[in-house]
Amino acid sequence: MGLIRSAVRASSYPSSGIATPEKWVEEWFAGGAATAAGVFVDEDTALHYSPFFAGVRVIAEDLASLPLITYERLTRGKRRATEHALYPLLHDQPNPYMSSVALRETLQGHAMTWRGGYANIVRNGAGDVTELWPLRPDRTKPEIKRTSRGTFTLMYRYTDDVNGIHTMLHPDEVLHIHGLGGNGVQGYSLIGLARQSIGLGLATEAYGSAFFANGSRPSGVLKHPGELGDAASRRLREGWEDMHRGLDNAQRVAILEEGMEWQSIGIPPEDAQFLQTRKFGVSDMARWLRLPPHKIGDLEHATYTNIEHQALDYVTSALRIWLVRWEQAILTRLLTSVERGRFFAEHLVDALLRGDIKSRYEAYAIGRNWGWLSADDIAEMENRNPLPDDRGSVYLVPLNMVPAQTPAEIEADAGAPRRYGLRIARGIEGRKRIAAQYTKLLAAADLSLAELERELVTALVDQHLNADPPTTGAFAAAIEELYAGTITERTSAAWMPIFSEFAAAIAQDAAADVAYDAAVDLEQWVRSYVTSHVGYRIASELGQLGAQLAAADPAAAVLARLAKWVTDRPEQLAKWQGNQLPNAAAREAWRAAGVKTLKWVALGSADCPFCSALDGVTVGIDAPFAAKGAELGEAEKLSTPRDIHHPPLHPGCDCQIVPA
Repeated sequence: MGLIRSAVRASSYPSSGIATPEKWVEEWFAGGAATAAGVFVDEDTALHYSPFFAGVRVIAEDLASLPLITYERLTRGKRRATEHALYPLLHDQPNPYMSSVALRETLQGHAMTWRGGYANIVRNGAGDVTELWPLRPDRTKPEIKRTSRGTFTLMYRYTDDVNGIHTMLHPDEVLHIHGLGGNGVQGYSLIGLARQSIGLGLATEAYGSAFFANGSRPSGVLKHPGELGDAASRRLREGWEDMHRGLDNAQRVAILEEGMEWQSIGIPPEDAQFLQTRKFGVSDMARWLRLPPHKIGDLEHATYTNIEHQALDYVTSALRIWLVRWEQAILTRLLTSVERGRFFAEHLVDALLRGDIKSRYEAYAIGRNWGWLSADDIAEMENRNPLPDDRGSVYLVPLNMVPAQTPAEIEADAGAPRRYGLRIARGIEGRKRIAAQYTKLLAAADLSLAELERELVTALVDQHLNADPPTTGAFAAAIEELYAGTITERTSAAWMPIFSEFAAAIAQDAAADVAYDAAVDLEQWVRSYVTSHVGYRIASELGQLGAQLAAADPAAAVLARLAKWVTDRPEQLAKWQGNQLPNAAAREAWRAAGVKTLKWVALGSADCPFCSALDGVTVGIDAPFAAKGAELGEAEKLSTPRDIHHPPLHPGCDCQIVPA
C-alpha cells in the first residue's frame, strides 16, 4: 500500500480520499469508474444493464450460430476444404471441452465488452493448429516491443497471478479479435466510451425500483378535520403504510374515519419522465452497438413492412464488420503465409438473409429459369435432399438465348448451312444443349439397370449354369420370366420420368422455332415411345443372353455379356437417344403446331455417303425420308431396316430434321 499512498499524495487531486476517490484511483483498483449518475460502471456491472447485455448477446449469438467454413480457392469458385486441419476446429470443436459456437460466442462477447477477445493457438510439431482455448481478456494485453535490431514486434503479455502464470505469447500463438481502435492493435473499450450512457441506464433502473418499492409515495395526502398529536399521527402513518405500501398492496381499498379525506396530487413530472428515459436508453444502446432497435426489444418503429429490411440492414451494417474481422484474423493468425493464397474461412450468412417463403421461391425461380441454379442447388439451399437419379442436376436455359457470337459463328457452331437460316441454327443448337443435359441422366439410370441385371442374372447363372449338370433350359426359362417381369417394370420406371421431361423440354424448344405458343402435350406419345423402346430392349437382351448358351462355357459367356452391358451400354443408349428422341419429339411438336413439311439436315455426317444422300430432302411430315428396304449410298450401300421418319440413320449419325 506504500506505492498506492505515495501515488495518491503525489497526484494533482488533493481532495481524493477513501470516501471520495478520484476517477484514476477507481480505475487503478477496479478497472471501472463512477459516472455522473453516481453509478459505478465496469465490464461486469455494465452487463447488468439489460439493453447493453441484449445488444452484446444478439451479436455474439448470431455470429456464433453462423457456420464457419474453411474453403479452398479454385480457378473459378471454391470448395469446402474438409480435409484441412482447421475445418473441424472452426466448424465443430476447437478443443475437447468447447463447441465452435461456445468458443466464438465467448470471444465475441469479450471483444465487445473488453478491448478484445483472445484465444490461445495450440499447434503440433508440423505447425498445424490443433486446439483453440479462450484467454481471460482481463489478463491478456498486447504490447509493442522493440527488438535488439531496433525493429518493433507485437507480443501478448498474459498474467495469471492466481495460478502463477506470467508469459509472453507470440502473435502466431494468439487469435485476437477486436473492434475499432486507435492504434490498430487493440480496440477501444466500448464500456469505457459508453460508461455515462450505461451509468444513466443503471441509475434509472435503480430509481424505478425504489419508486415502485415505495408504493406510499405521496400520490395523494390524507386530510383530517382536527389536529392530530404526534402519537396519533405516527399510528396513522404506520397503519396506512402497512395497508398500502408496496406493489402487492397497491390496489387495496382504503377506509377513512373521523371525517378524513383523500386528496390526490398525482405523479410529479420529474417522476413520470423516468419511463421516457428508460426508452431512450434502449435506442441509445442500439446507437452505441450499431443495431436496429428491434434487435434489443424496441419495436416502437418496427412494422410488418419494414422488419425484414431492418433485419437485412442488421446483417450488412452491424454483423458484417465483425464477420470480416473474424475471417481476416483467421487468415492472418491460423493459416500460414503459404496457405493464405489457397485457403480461407468464411461465414455462411444465407440463413440470416433468408426472406419469406414466397420471396425465396420467386428468387429461386429466377435463378432456375436463367440457368445458374439447378433443382438440386435449390434443394440444398432449402436444406433438402437432391432429387433421385441425378435428375436435379440439370440446368435449364431460356429458349431464346444464344451465345454472344456473330451470326456466322452461331451457324458454324450449330453445323447448319447458311441456307437454313439463323432460326434453324438456334433451334438445332438449343436441342443439342437440352439433349446433353438429359443424356447424363439416361446414362446414370441405365448404369443402375445394368448393375441390377448383372446381380439378378448372376444369381440365376449360379443356380442353373454352374449346377452339376448345368440346366440351360431352366436358365433360359428363368431369364425370360425375369426380363418379362422385373426387368421390364424397372426399365419402364427408370426411363419414363426422364423421357417425359426430356420430350417436354424438346417440344417447348421446337414449338418456339415455329412461334407456336400453345402447350404441346406429349404424354401419350412418350408412353408409347417408352413402351416401344423397352420392348425392343428386352427382346434384344434376351436374344443376346440366349446366344451365349451356345458357347463352350455358357456361364462365363453370360457373365462377360453382363459385364459388357455395365461398361458400354449406358453410353451407347445416351448417344442414340441423344439424337433420336430430340428429332422424334420435335417432329411431334411441329405436327401439333401445324407444320406440313420437314427437311433433313446433314451436320457432322456430311462426309457420310448415306447421310449425304438425304441432306436437303424435304418430305411431308407424315411421310418417311427413306422407306423400309431403301438403299442409300453409291459405292457402299445401306439398306434401311424400317421407314426412316427422322434421324439417326445409323449409329453415330448426327443429322437433324427441321421445319421446311
